[in-house]
Amino acid sequence: MRKKNKRNKKVYNENQKSFYFEDYFETNLRNKKVKNSTISQDRVYLLFFLFFSLVTIFSIKIILVSLKSVESYFQKNNTIYQKTLRRDIIDRNGVVVSRNINSFHAAINPRMIKNKENFLLNIRLNFPDLKIENIEQKLKRGKYFYLKKRLDQQEKEKLWSLGQKGIIFEPFQSRIYTHSNLFSHILGQVDYDNYGVSGVEKYFDKVLKDKSLIDEPLQLSLDTNIQYIINDELENAVTTFKATGGGALLMNVNNGEILSLVSLPNFDINKRSQIIDKNYINKITKGVYELGSIFKTFTVALALEKNLVTPETLIKDIPRKIKCSIHNISDLKQFPKDLSVEEILIRSSNIGTLILAKKVGQQEFKNFIRNTSLLSKPELELEELGTPLKFKWNKCKLETISYGHGIAITPLQATATYAALTNGGYLIKPTIIKKENFVKKKKIISEQTSKKVNNILRKVVTHEEGTASLADVYGFDVGGKTGTSQKYSNENKNLNTFISIFPSKSPKYVLLVMLENPQIAHDLIYDYRGIKIKGTRNEAGWNSVYTAGKIIKKIGPILAINNDEFYNDHVAEKLN
Repeated sequence: MRKKNKRNKKVYNENQKSFYFEDYFETNLRNKKVKNSTISQDRVYLLFFLFFSLVTIFSIKIILVSLKSVESYFQKNNTIYQKTLRRDIIDRNGVVVSRNINSFHAAINPRMIKNKENFLLNIRLNFPDLKIENIEQKLKRGKYFYLKKRLDQQEKEKLWSLGQKGIIFEPFQSRIYTHSNLFSHILGQVDYDNYGVSGVEKYFDKVLKDKSLIDEPLQLSLDTNIQYIINDELENAVTTFKATGGGALLMNVNNGEILSLVSLPNFDINKRSQIIDKNYINKITKGVYELGSIFKTFTVALALEKNLVTPETLIKDIPRKIKCSIHNISDLKQFPKDLSVEEILIRSSNIGTLILAKKVGQQEFKNFIRNTSLLSKPELELEELGTPLKFKWNKCKLETISYGHGIAITPLQATATYAALTNGGYLIKPTIIKKENFVKKKKIISEQTSKKVNNILRKVVTHEEGTASLADVYGFDVGGKTGTSQKYSNENKNLNTFISIFPSKSPKYVLLVMLENPQIAHDLIYDYRGIKIKGTRNEAGWNSVYTAGKIIKKIGPILAINNDEFYNDHVAEKLN
């Protein structure tokens, strides 16, 4: 059987026409199957690739959309954190005094606080000032609440170290004041929404929020170094003389730029405390006072300007007292019966000044007060401005205002008027903004009269009978006038004031120093014209003048370096 099959197979092979035919047929059939299989696989690969590509594209798109949504949401809800909302404020030398920084509020989500007792214990240990009872009640309510707003860096680190997921740090922009209380009466404050509520922050609120100027700081005319020195010396004076407060103002007599403005007591504006006590008002711009004998300079200047007298004119037979209506006007000290015009100012005689005022006349005095705007609200880039008290020109008004009683104005106005009397007669507009160009206003007195006034003010400091010898700082040619008066609305308190100019030959600066209700410094040893004496008197010449002298001695060299013309005068004075 097996043989038969072999034979049949052999016959089959013999009947085959060719080997090639058999190979072609089978190979072709096989190749056709392979070809069809390859095409099917390519299609599968192609479809897979297309599907994979579509999945990848859609995945990337979804991720991008998600990221964009998150970014958009973050920007929308954290715009206050991302973009600066207010411009910087800098001093005249470019020192930053106010700036927005990124800060945080600490909020609590009670649902995420697992161990509330442990949490309260940690809060009590790290923040003893917080009321734990209130926090505990809020935790029990289970609603989102603020633990502490406006965290400083140390507080944030303390809370962060607790490791509680329920503590949420909400970002916001905080306005910080780099010198805390140094400029408190000038810079003012902003609220939690970054709107100015007082001081420069309020007056320039729109300007400080102007987006087109956001990278350009607002520059003030103030000098941080000088502000610090004056503030420090004034604080020492308040302590030494046990005063209830004080103020100081330094101004350029030619362009009105204010280099320093200090009012004590002051406060830390970073704490955002609401100040209710009236003792914290800006005494320089808002306080209204009877400033006393500094008005005598105005009277003398008017008499000289109207050519009624000269500095050497002798006023004879000056009475001890003068009766005006039902009042008696007299001098606190006994003076010679005959005094020259300059001696009246040097010795500060009430009666002598009254006689000069009568020579000037009421109408001329009215014109002077109107031209200097002494009874109008002062102008300055602050809203905290006082309005002088109105009064009628009735009996004795001319006589009393001639020596500074019966008329109440702000220290800012008095200082600006002194600047005009001593700078050649030009009225100036006080400013706390550093400016390049200034326009000189109208003149109230001639340059000749101004020089005469400066010469007399210098003698108030140097003359043996002068009331301001303690301000005679070597090399700075100081002149000025004292004023001792009762504080307006409180007859039990007095106000001691000294307005100085320097250098008096060609004034560049005017400095006002005042102390509220100072007391005699019995333990203070004065260097009075080379003699060491103890304090026994409570007059401006013994406290405000003393303080001004200490201030000028420290700030004088700084001002001399910053002002070439003043520097040359300073060197010349030393050489002479």
